[in-house]
Amino acid sequence: MSFDLPLDKMTLADKLATMEAIWADLSKRPDDLPSPEWHKEILEERRRLAGEGKPRFIECDIAIADLRKELRGNSAS
Repeated sequence: MSFDLPLDKMTLADKLATMEAIWADLSKRPDDLPSPEWHKEILEERRRLAGEGKPRFIECDIAIADLRKELRGNSAS
C-alpha cells in the first residue's frame, strides 16, 4: 500500500497526532514488533543490577534538568 500525507501542510500537532495513532495501532499487536537482541541483554543487566541494589533512581524532572545541563555544556564546546 502506498499513500501520500500532506506533510508540508500538516501542523506539528497534526504530525504528532498521526504518529500517536500509528503507534497506538502498532501497539495492539506487540508480538508483531520484535525487539532486537541487545534490548534483551540490557534489560537482563538492569534486572541483575536492581537485584543487587545497585541502580540509582532519580526523579524524572531532575533527570531532564541534568540532561539539559549536559547538552548545553556539550554544545558550548
